[in-house]
Amino acid sequence: MSVNTPVPETLCPISRAEAIVGDRWTVLVLRELFMGSHRFDEIQAQTAGTPQMIATRLKRLEADGLVVRRAYSERPPRYEYHLTPKGDAFYCVVLALRAWGETWCKSEEEGLAVVYTHATCRQPAGLGPLCAHCGELLRRGELISTPSEAYAAERKARRDAFKGGRGADPVAAQDQ
Repeated sequence: MSVNTPVPETLCPISRAEAIVGDRWTVLVLRELFMGSHRFDEIQAQTAGTPQMIATRLKRLEADGLVVRRAYSERPPRYEYHLTPKGDAFYCVVLALRAWGETWCKSEEEGLAVVYTHATCRQPAGLGPLCAHCGELLRRGELISTPSEAYAAERKARRDAFKGGRGADPVAAQDQ
């Protein structure tokens, strides 16, 4: 635990973990880091969070030891954010959330947003935590991700809208 995240007055590990990663924006920032977004604007574009919200989450993740900041520009100062081993260990939680969301939060007709191929056996991995084909434990470095056409288009629309200066979430705007 960090000095920035209060320790819950309990020995319950779930309560303690929730104190660090228990809000929507923190999980979305971690998702983006796992998907390869490392720069602030990339993370903001895909989460549609305000700059203050994203900055606050990144600072807290850094203080809690899940993220390390690396400079990539001195003038102006700019940083990339990378997962530490502690942050990388959260991947199994993201996989579990993905499996639950794919199973319970959408229709079967939509198909998977991202198909993971297990590099070891070169077969679709399924929803984990074990490979649906060979039964091995799925590790982040052994998964090849292929977004569905619809999900790739959604992410591109978010990136394009952000770069276009609109800053709004194009997917949410379509729902209104």
